[in-house]
Amino acid sequence: MDLEGWPGHIWLEGRTKVHLRDHQPRPTHMPRGPATKTGDGFLNPAMAPARTRSVMLLADAIEHGWLVDEGKTIRILDALCATAVRPRRWRREVPGQEVLKITANDLDEESVAWARKSHRTHPIGDGYIWQEEPCRFGQRSEGISEDGINWVVGDARKIMVTNPYQWIDLDPFGSPVDFLDSAIQSLSRVGVLDVTATDTAALCGSAKTSHDDAVRILLGTIARVAAMHDRYIRPLIALFDGHHVRLSVLVSRKKEIASKWSDNIGYRIRSKPYHFSKIPEGNFSGPMWTGPIFDTQIAGRMTVEKAIELCAGRPEDLPDDWSEHDIEHSKRELERTVRHISQSAQLLGGDHLLVGTDDLGIAAKVGQIPKMKLIFSQLEKAGFKAAQCQMPEPMFATDASWEDVLGVVRHLAE
Repeated sequence: MDLEGWPGHIWLEGRTKVHLRDHQPRPTHMPRGPATKTGDGFLNPAMAPARTRSVMLLADAIEHGWLVDEGKTIRILDALCATAVRPRRWRREVPGQEVLKITANDLDEESVAWARKSHRTHPIGDGYIWQEEPCRFGQRSEGISEDGINWVVGDARKIMVTNPYQWIDLDPFGSPVDFLDSAIQSLSRVGVLDVTATDTAALCGSAKTSHDDAVRILLGTIARVAAMHDRYIRPLIALFDGHHVRLSVLVSRKKEIASKWSDNIGYRIRSKPYHFSKIPEGNFSGPMWTGPIFDTQIAGRMTVEKAIELCAGRPEDLPDDWSEHDIEHSKRELERTVRHISQSAQLLGGDHLLVGTDDLGIAAKVGQIPKMKLIFSQLEKAGFKAAQCQMPEPMFATDASWEDVLGVVRHLAE
């Protein structure tokens, strides 16, 4: 296919060179919120942190063996790959490539062609090529394998139904709900499902915890769909990032556990403080997931140091027009991607209270809120834990009660 506008201009995300089409301006570093789509083949730079975390999570699964036994294959699918930056980053930035079989699929033939040419232009160079095996019905995939990625142009639901995977990424425009059933059926006995939802208006309300609501409502939806197929979920990392929800869950097949899926479903009752209940009452939101939203050990390894080690651009990766300013901002972007994840992993992996810092002054009836470091230090002296969360607004998690938090704030404000 003759690609109009090729080669466009080059951007670097992580360690991977991306050819942007001429209609897309040079991205700004650390963008926030939904980007304005300028045409087909648009790369949303605000989603770069989610792609970085997917690289880190996949690398962690290989290093620590929590998905498949050592040396076993991980068949991984980006079902709606668009510009295919994510599978190209998996291919370049994840160690242990010999166990990966990466498939990149999209319905837009031109987007896949543009992504394939980007991949050929900047090859990995390790000679790793694999062929797609026959599908569940004995037919061979129509994909084209090049430099360690199998490229497919097709309907995501058909690809998922006809082939088993250990890892599926769903990143649609808008709601992912229409793809959940096919994705969960396609996963092996144990598999990872990564889901992005940008239709946050349908998930968020106006309350301070609305972003946490969005995360938990989508988790509850996935848990329900999984249970329909005798599967249950365990959140690995679930958060609201800028303008979208991004969830990574481990999906396992066991009917006895799946039948109890509703044990982790309930409602947020908006009292002071909020609490979860199985029955809605008063001012409430839900139904939603009420269990842990992080896996303490896995999320605890998502550190700034690990992000830099895996994903920071090296001299041989950098575009010719990149300045020291670009390099420094790229590093800061990686740091922002995971800044509060490892510190909050223990709390978000269990029961916790989520506190909006802007609420504290009025609730505690103090004129000025003490610095967060002082509040955290005082809570720790009292035997509690506290950590800032990866949220768009200033929030922290703690295992202290609401009254204990208010007591600390009042004490420090004296």
